[in-house]
Amino acid sequence: MSTGKKKLDLTDIRMVLLAAGLCCFLWGSATPAIKIGYKLFQIDAADTASILMFAGARFLLAGFLVIAYHSLTSGRWIMPPKKAGTAIRNLALSQTIFQYLFFYVGLSRATGVHGAIITGTNVFFSILFASLVFRYEKLNGRKLLGCGLGFAGIVIVNLAGAGSEGLFDVSFLGEGFVLLAQVFYAISGALVKKYSREFDVVTLSGYQFMLGGLVLLLIGAACGGSLAGAVGVSAFVLLLYMGFLSAVAYTLWGVLLKYNPVSRVTIFGFMNPMFGVLLSALFLGEAGQALTWNTLAALVLVCLGIYVVNGGKNS
Repeated sequence: MSTGKKKLDLTDIRMVLLAAGLCCFLWGSATPAIKIGYKLFQIDAADTASILMFAGARFLLAGFLVIAYHSLTSGRWIMPPKKAGTAIRNLALSQTIFQYLFFYVGLSRATGVHGAIITGTNVFFSILFASLVFRYEKLNGRKLLGCGLGFAGIVIVNLAGAGSEGLFDVSFLGEGFVLLAQVFYAISGALVKKYSREFDVVTLSGYQFMLGGLVLLLIGAACGGSLAGAVGVSAFVLLLYMGFLSAVAYTLWGVLLKYNPVSRVTIFGFMNPMFGVLLSALFLGEAGQALTWNTLAALVLVCLGIYVVNGGKNS
């Protein structure tokens, strides 16, 4: 007998498109939000300790928001499930601590446009880890071609202009760190797929955020970091938004990965660098850089690579 309630089908392609599109928009907005946050909290690019505190505050807040909402809808405070300590620790290390240590430090030394495009490589790393390490996918010529196109885009976006002393205008502590962050993103995505078979993915997301955020916050504080330079209420409104976007995007993406093959979800990742570049151009005044030939070509190659990687039948 029907109860009259229709349960959401998270495997329906329209639902996957809608949910993944929302995630990519939120992630795309994170790049300019972080850059703006550095200004509002008066954090210098060389002040790594304060950068870690900024990241830690965001993810500690994100974790609290996830668990608070999950508890509200469940009618009780959700505690970590038994035997989930290893899963929470491993996710906190890969998805929050190492990924965002590299991402936040790198983005302080790279432009928002470059950061947004490099972020698109997380799809390629995800495919490689899913295929070669975790064996969720089979690596074939189509996927290798897609990865090649994507990495070509990363090379092109860093091509120096005329008169440069070197061929590439790349900073290891800038673009290099942003790229390393994508490796840890890929590892965390594979671990989410693994652990979601045994534990509730929303609970894991919330508690790994809180653990990872707390560790980053404490490391930053111990190294002399500070968030005391915040300029007005707008700084804390921005921090609240960043916590919200992380809570929604990572939790929703994790749920999609739980109920769908990796490739079915990651095909929509092409929207991430697109939103990131557009929003960086809009909010950071980087329209001039966003409209250069190498940036546009890189964006096309990254998006094309992601589509080629995931464009065939799931395998």
